[in-house]
Amino acid sequence: MYRLKYLELRGIVLRSSAIRRLHLMGQTNPPFMSGVPELLLLRLLGQREMYGYELVKSIKLVTSDAISLGEGVIYPVLHALERHGSLKAKRKKVDGRTRVYYSLTAKGKKRLERLHGEWQRIQTGITAALEVPANA
Repeated sequence: MYRLKYLELRGIVLRSSAIRRLHLMGQTNPPFMSGVPELLLLRLLGQREMYGYELVKSIKLVTSDAISLGEGVIYPVLHALERHGSLKAKRKKVDGRTRVYYSLTAKGKKRLERLHGEWQRIQTGITAALEVPANA
């Protein structure tokens, strides 16, 4: 199905099994999604600490169901961000269950600022290109 063995998301490598789980508006579209899971996770974790499945639900909620990322995408990105020092993880017992909660580090906050700036620059460019008349 996919010829890619991995997809690099701004320094984070996802294996082909995780790539197959990237979904945008019901369609798998890895090139378009490059960097989006990382940006969304950093943004949400910049607001408060959360555990994996909570992040899956929150992404659907904050994007009004436009983006749906399964646990098979979320966890590899979380683990990579943790390895790179952008997140820290801690185990908490809640209602008799042990969950791993993730939160941003200072390095993660800086990364979020950079990615947010990049995203705004790209969004502005794409919006400008789409507003150009078709016969121009």
